[in-house]
Amino acid sequence: MRLIERDQKQTLWILISLRLWFLELSACLVGIHPCSGHHTSFSAYSLSSSPTIQLQVTASPNLVHASFLFDKECPVGNNVVELMGHFSSMFNGLARSFSMKKARKNGKCEGREAAEAIAKEAKKSDMMLCSSGIVHVDGSNNFASVFSKRGQKGVNQDCCIVWEEFGCQEDMIFCGIFDGHGPWGHFVAKKVRESMPPSLLCNWQETLTQTSLDPAIDVEDEKRKQFRFNIWKHSYLKTCAAIDQELAQYRKIDSFYSGTTALSIVRQGELIVIANVGDSRAVLATTSEDGSVVAVQLTVDFKPNLPQEAERIIQCQGRVFCLEDEPGVHRMWLPDEESPGLAMSRAFGDYCIKGHGLISVPEVTQRNISSRDQFVVLATDGVWDVISNKEAVDIVSSTTDKAKAAKRLVECAVHAWKRKRRGIAVDDISAICLFFHSSLSISSEQVSHVVALK
Repeated sequence: MRLIERDQKQTLWILISLRLWFLELSACLVGIHPCSGHHTSFSAYSLSSSPTIQLQVTASPNLVHASFLFDKECPVGNNVVELMGHFSSMFNGLARSFSMKKARKNGKCEGREAAEAIAKEAKKSDMMLCSSGIVHVDGSNNFASVFSKRGQKGVNQDCCIVWEEFGCQEDMIFCGIFDGHGPWGHFVAKKVRESMPPSLLCNWQETLTQTSLDPAIDVEDEKRKQFRFNIWKHSYLKTCAAIDQELAQYRKIDSFYSGTTALSIVRQGELIVIANVGDSRAVLATTSEDGSVVAVQLTVDFKPNLPQEAERIIQCQGRVFCLEDEPGVHRMWLPDEESPGLAMSRAFGDYCIKGHGLISVPEVTQRNISSRDQFVVLATDGVWDVISNKEAVDIVSSTTDKAKAAKRLVECAVHAWKRKRRGIAVDDISAICLFFHSSLSISSEQVSHVVALK
């Protein structure tokens, strides 16, 4: 690779540093034992007399990320910056190669174990939130507000998760919201919340390894974006199938008559990938040309009476109908029993009716975030049963303190339930508001990292 720089000494220094970094990275990767369950990070620096360029590497048995950071005073040219990008891609490719070889030798489960270890570390380092509160990390564009409120039906069967720097990737965040139902629904929801992020991370890394696209290959930008989305889609499909299978074999939770929905998104740079199993909903707030806030629904509410859902259920000898005291509420029933009466057509668990049309296959979609897009709301059906998409984005966008955006949306939904559905027990209600441009969402009183609200 040819470099053209005004200062030949600077170029020589960079090449020497790269050589040292390469050797140190290789030694680090070789030294990682695939069964250790830990992850390693190190940084290599330039000579003290030279402008600082830092190589940051985070490595685990199946997950390695390498990136270059330039000191503000480092006068490198565009050619050197481009070179660093190629080397960063090369390092990551090398890392995946090492990881893949170790995975083949030691079986498939170890990648999952490594991802679970990284998830535990994320909790310790305040990168993950599993309760009501806020998530913001210094330097990140993301700002998440989370709130969940128990209804009048007993224990709160909703739960949420936000994981900033998902899988040690600085440009990624994972958000998920889960709505349990049935006697064991709260346990099922928490189990799926616990399983999904590390399983998805593991499958994403494995898919990357198997289908890696060489950055040097000249590919159209749209094709590259589609390639990236296809990796996520494949990873989500594989993850959801594995989770449902694992849940069926997990003896500590009786999920025969209990289950959960699952709505999640991954933001990677300017791409958001949405995966939906059930009837929770994701709604985007974007700015129109006249400056008004517009709501864009990103997901389908998978109800049993949707034509494609009803067709599948009937083909599997399941039934779809409303009870006399619930006109307009379509439910799923077994062929010869008035049970279990699910109000959604896709869910994890509920094995009593899995052979009669209920599936856990997610609908996976994407959107490239533009400068007009402000935030996305993920909420359980307790919100959408009484509040419209437009009302939801108006409530969030008009909340001055963005840390309280999710709480205000949930409280508005509770008031709407009491006003519109008198005599009907208020459902559990939960929401996540993920703001794409943190500068628009943080008040001067906000602190960084994770804050849990009681």
